[in-house]
Amino acid sequence: MVSFPNCKINLGLNVIAKRSDGFHDIETCFYPIPWTDILEIIPSEEVKLDITGLTIPGLEQENLCLKAYILLKKDFDLPPVHIHLHKVLPTGAGLGGGSSDAVFALQTINEMFHLSLSPVMLAGYAFALGSDCPFFIHRKAMIGKGRGEILSPAKISLEKRFMVLVKPEINVATAEAYAGIVPRKPSKSVQEIIEEIPCEFWKEYLVNDFEETVFRKFHGLAELKNNLYKAGAMYASMSGSGSSVFGIFNQTIDLKEQFARMTVWSGEL
Repeated sequence: MVSFPNCKINLGLNVIAKRSDGFHDIETCFYPIPWTDILEIIPSEEVKLDITGLTIPGLEQENLCLKAYILLKKDFDLPPVHIHLHKVLPTGAGLGGGSSDAVFALQTINEMFHLSLSPVMLAGYAFALGSDCPFFIHRKAMIGKGRGEILSPAKISLEKRFMVLVKPEINVATAEAYAGIVPRKPSKSVQEIIEEIPCEFWKEYLVNDFEETVFRKFHGLAELKNNLYKAGAMYASMSGSGSSVFGIFNQTIDLKEQFARMTVWSGEL
């Protein structure tokens, strides 16, 4: 079976509090983007993982698609599978590409072997693989709270808006992004801003708390965000903990030449 794991952006991201378990409570809006990897899973005589396309850092056994299979294998008598992941989405970009691959692997295996797992049950497995994994079960705009796993529908649509998403040759580790963060509760929540204030005015209200820390170290990301505004974006932001930066436009625009040395995706939302 072939599927197409999509990525996401974060519309606003507030780091609200440090938790007793060492993680942080956040609030954000996850928004799905139709830029995808390609994932194929078929029955096999032995468990096998092939990766083509972009290189994924780390050991094979750390791959989230393989971890998804192993996680389900603990509870179900699964036969061996051959997993082929063609990696298109850049890693270390704050786009959730690895999390999406994991969830699509869970869903594919569930369907292939008739496991009859409900979306709620799949969400439990997904959360075991990563805090932002449960979002990719829904694949529609969702408010994320807690570690990102407490989800509720967001009343927002960027339909007919145009997006330019840019990933420079910079990788930001999540732990690095959290270093120096001072958790605080904002006066206006992400949900209030995106549901009550038109997109044209988000620039004044909607923030990603990671930008303050990450931009201090990687000045080029701040410049990239400013260049998207100069090109006419109504709103621009870093996604997640970085390092991709996106701009939302009212019209189609081609910026590939301007960002020729970077990975660029653009399209209608």
